[in-house]
Amino acid sequence: MTNKAKGTAPVVRLAQRVSSTETFARLAPSMLPAFDRAVHRLTRGRVLLSARLLPGVVLTARGARSGLPRETPLACMPEGQGPDSWIVVGSNFGRPRHPAWTANLLAHPDAEISWRGTRVPVTARLLAGEERAAAWRAVLEFWPPYATYQRRVTREIRLFRIERRQETGR
Repeated sequence: MTNKAKGTAPVVRLAQRVSSTETFARLAPSMLPAFDRAVHRLTRGRVLLSARLLPGVVLTARGARSGLPRETPLACMPEGQGPDSWIVVGSNFGRPRHPAWTANLLAHPDAEISWRGTRVPVTARLLAGEERAAAWRAVLEFWPPYATYQRRVTREIRLFRIERRQETGR
């Protein structure tokens, strides 16, 4: 799979260099998601600024402990032509702990994403073994800075495949 990052090659390379820095890892988690959520709400789901560089979704999953809906903007790697599945990476920008949204998906795998302005019911599955290894190789080809994030931490970065779920009648 080739890098599907949008924009010209120099812009993508600059973004990859910046996103690999420790300063970015310190600042981005508190700034980027809040900014993305605000723009996403203001545009009624039509715009996700971070998706101008990488494909992105807004994940709505129930909190692991609270059970309350939690919205998290995430970069993703769409799979296939549809797509009907996406890979999301729990890198937390190379910080020591797993991001909270990964615990939410482990506790409550049925969730919803906003993909290009459309709400899509999904089910998440933590990848392991050879399936994870194959997805990790594809993710590194798609966005190489994930390798830098993994080198910074001792934990194994969680990878999830989220797949479109067919809703039954309500």
